[in-house]
Amino acid sequence: MGLCFLLIFLALRPAPGYAQHYAFTHDDTLRGTITPERAWWDLAHYHLRVRLHPEDSTLSGSNTVRYRVLKPGQVMQIDLQRPVQIEKVEQDGQSLPFRRDGDAYFIQLKKPQRVGRTESITVFYGGKPRVARKPPWDGGMVYSRDKKGQLFIATACQGLGASAWWPCKDHMYDEPDSMQIAVTVPEQLTDVSNGRLRSVVKNSDGTRTFTWAVVNPINNYGVNLNVGNYVHWSDTLRGEKGPLTIDYYALAETADSARQQFKQVKPMLRAFEHWFGPYPFYEDGYKLVEAPYLGMEHQSSVTYGNGFKNGYRGRDLSGTGWGLLWDFIIIHESGHEWFANNITYKDVADMWVHESFTNYAENLYVEYYHGKNAGATYVIGCRKLIRNDRPIVGIYGVNHAGSGDMYYKGGNMLHTIRQLVNDDVKWRRALRGLNKTFYHKTVEGRQVEAELSRLTGLKLQKVFDQYLRDTRIPTLAYRFTGNTLEYRWTNCVDGFDMPVNVCLGESGPTQLLRPTTRWQRIPVRDKTLTADPNFYVLTQLVTETAPSAQTN
Repeated sequence: MGLCFLLIFLALRPAPGYAQHYAFTHDDTLRGTITPERAWWDLAHYHLRVRLHPEDSTLSGSNTVRYRVLKPGQVMQIDLQRPVQIEKVEQDGQSLPFRRDGDAYFIQLKKPQRVGRTESITVFYGGKPRVARKPPWDGGMVYSRDKKGQLFIATACQGLGASAWWPCKDHMYDEPDSMQIAVTVPEQLTDVSNGRLRSVVKNSDGTRTFTWAVVNPINNYGVNLNVGNYVHWSDTLRGEKGPLTIDYYALAETADSARQQFKQVKPMLRAFEHWFGPYPFYEDGYKLVEAPYLGMEHQSSVTYGNGFKNGYRGRDLSGTGWGLLWDFIIIHESGHEWFANNITYKDVADMWVHESFTNYAENLYVEYYHGKNAGATYVIGCRKLIRNDRPIVGIYGVNHAGSGDMYYKGGNMLHTIRQLVNDDVKWRRALRGLNKTFYHKTVEGRQVEAELSRLTGLKLQKVFDQYLRDTRIPTLAYRFTGNTLEYRWTNCVDGFDMPVNVCLGESGPTQLLRPTTRWQRIPVRDKTLTADPNFYVLTQLVTETAPSAQTN
């Protein structure tokens, strides 16, 4: 998700070497675990109806949950965060009892739930959702106004959870196959949500209801609403699967700037279809929607608030100059359509599947338009943002994400793996293969690791263990004894044996070494060694007195 978690992670990072201890609560377990009350049923469809009441920042509505019965069960968990509350639950017109446990509701079903059947319940709810303190990092409802004083409202809830504003099965392992979203707002305003607009109905009470339909699986936090005085225009991309509709929404006051800046969308889509395969949601189209915060990767409804300028709020995160040639939010957040919305983690502990690949997508975008060296320069330039504070993989089952290094370290890990593949055609085929194998699926991180190993034909497990589950940078220790070079990996996981390209001599040719954690030796003439900077490693010259470390 853009940089939604990164700044929080950096602010909270412990000192290097600090022993980290986490105290997880009962609420953490209810949110992060596939509980028995979740496991027996499979989501099929949501029909969400929401009415905004801007005068007091409340909302009310209902969600009809259609589901398939997988195994016997009579108690269903639906999540909705305080202070919003479930008011009533019905099945087949019959009211159902329920109890609340923190932000989880446990609904007692009366009707026998027969395996193989498809059933539905309707959850009625209302209240005043949490207002985002610092969106999108600290999320919730976002309330603002345009220059004419008109309301400008949006949702941003990846970290907080979709249940902050609507009742749902708030765990990423299960997605509905489709969804309908009906949003009622004051009649002078427009709502933009996911999928395609099916209808706009003018109501007798001075409101309008916008109904949107999503025909693909969608993750919870990808569902959004954006309400404002919008101007709309559209375009079409001749993409890999045929015509892809593109819709743009911007406030009337910023429409001219948006029309210019949003021209980056079509080149972005061409680049990412080249690297990752067809845009995953042709049936639902692509939208870029102005929002009153920085932006997020809401599926088929990407939100934008980067000030209509290139870079990340006008800055090049890589410090190389390449990041000022494109708008960070348009490129990064749209990259999540492939990695986050198409391929979705089952547990937030594997959030790197979203962020590492999408960070790496920035590099690939640069490469597509400016060449391979430019892309490499960009991703290497981002290394200065890596903290190596804690592992990238989080803790499973308790809604716990790993380090913010999942962005830049994760991107550099993938860039390093590309060097190991050493075949650009195979590498591109592997990236496209991931999106084909896991098309519209929720996955575990280990599945992605195994599939990338299979697609590249490489044994990558130790590489993943090193960069995802360890905070140390692998270090190539070396020493010269006469005309012999001795070398080995240190500062690494047991059994680490990643090959690495090095240059021996001041300007000698690059050669591939295959270090292990045990000393190896080869004859040499020159007594200098430089590792290929495309590998995210350190080198360390070992002498009898003291080692000398070099960072690539």
